[in-house]
Amino acid sequence: MVLIAASIFSKAGKALVSRQFVELPRARVEGLLDAFPKLVGTGKDSSNRQHTFVETDSVRYVFHPLDNIYMVLITTKNSNILEDLESLRLFTRVIPEYCRSNEEKEILSKAFELIFAFDEVVSLGYRESVNLAQIRTFTEMDSHEERVFLQIKSAQEKAAKEQMDARAKEFKKAQKEALSKGLSSKGGMSSMSSATAISSSSVPLTASAAPTPAPSASHARPSGGGKALKLGAKAGKDDDSFIRQLRSEGQAVAPVAAGAGGAGVRAAAAQEAAASLKREPVHVRTEEKLVAEVPRDGGLKSAEVFGTVSVSVGAPDYNTVALQMRNNADAAEGMGVMITVHPNIDKAAWAASSILRLKSANKPFPTNSDVGVLKWKATIQDEDALPITLTVWPQEAPDGCQVNIEYTLKRTDMTLNDVVITVPLPTATTPVVAECEGSYEYQKSRNQLIWMIPVIDASNETGVLEFVTPNGAADHFFPVSLRFSAQETMVDIAVESAQKMDGSEVVSHSAITNFVVDKYDIV
Repeated sequence: MVLIAASIFSKAGKALVSRQFVELPRARVEGLLDAFPKLVGTGKDSSNRQHTFVETDSVRYVFHPLDNIYMVLITTKNSNILEDLESLRLFTRVIPEYCRSNEEKEILSKAFELIFAFDEVVSLGYRESVNLAQIRTFTEMDSHEERVFLQIKSAQEKAAKEQMDARAKEFKKAQKEALSKGLSSKGGMSSMSSATAISSSSVPLTASAAPTPAPSASHARPSGGGKALKLGAKAGKDDDSFIRQLRSEGQAVAPVAAGAGGAGVRAAAAQEAAASLKREPVHVRTEEKLVAEVPRDGGLKSAEVFGTVSVSVGAPDYNTVALQMRNNADAAEGMGVMITVHPNIDKAAWAASSILRLKSANKPFPTNSDVGVLKWKATIQDEDALPITLTVWPQEAPDGCQVNIEYTLKRTDMTLNDVVITVPLPTATTPVVAECEGSYEYQKSRNQLIWMIPVIDASNETGVLEFVTPNGAADHFFPVSLRFSAQETMVDIAVESAQKMDGSEVVSHSAITNFVVDKYDIV
């Protein structure tokens, strides 16, 4: 089957959206599109057609009417008509995924979304083996890092706004106090002097301003008014310095103050603290990545952990450094771990005492460059060996579907951060959430329910999300996607110390550990 183009026509014969999949001149493609309305006819009679294809000397048009539009595939004449019809059914299911109606205005407004979805169905004229759920996943281009960044940014902006509001209230209070003191001290002064004091005190004041020296005779001002003006100038200076501080940090918000903004602010502060970790001349990075696919009925389809240890030296004096590692890979329950060291590393020293040491000082580490020295692959053989498990239980009923999702933390020695569970929903369905540990967000445009838990640890080992939809079958709620990060690894391998190659001297080092989920789906 060679699919030339996929197009959406109005019943009046107007091409609304068209995607070309093979190399053809533009004039040729436009000629094919112009020919379709003439071949099938337009108007009321065309709605009653029983057949779904029409042929010319060179191409075949396979089409399906949908209310006010036609979904049309243009294929070669030697293509398999059964495969053409199967592809047409998938294309017709894509349209309601992105458009709320089949009206011309709605189709045009979602033109790019439809084109991106069409590209996932067909590549270079040939049908891809994808289903509707996979198309939705591929086109949404979800980014866990972007979502975390936006959450941190939102928390910072909220905290900064609260801090600015609090400072504005202090300014206002100080302004009123200074005004009242100025009026009481003047007593029987003229109304002109009072007006001067009021005018001067309209500048923002600060309650903590120190008394200013008496002005010189050449700049003497009425009593009270001059003092209010000085107070205002001091406050303006403080305010300007605060704004300069914001700008110097390269963002529109201030650093999060201690105790302000709640959990989101504390998370932002933790992120900033991690980013500003002091980097020693020897820096060791340990990273682990989880890829897992779990059947909805339990068990384990596939699950693997990929880990690496890399070292970076900041000066030539340390380019032959050796690392003493903690290696408890053999103690990992429910996992088979295979460890590989870099070819330049002494394998005998690693096997004897878990030391990562160069074979020869003539092949040192490069300066200021991360070099992988150790990697491992762990095959998880038991579902209970996963850091966290999900039980997804959709219960169909005549009036809708009730879905219960429960998470269980299996590795209580790990703290899971920024846990995000994505549940697909039937098209045009609004869920009613009855119970939720953490928070949730319904994304109508993507037909998804996002369940978010900031932290899962030993204090909240289990949690439940329960919701009801007015329609849908069990298959509509799969695959469920799980994403999180952690500062602990599943395989207990970590750096304990750094030393010179001959072991004569301990070298100062810094280390960072990161665990991420590349893929964890319940299918």
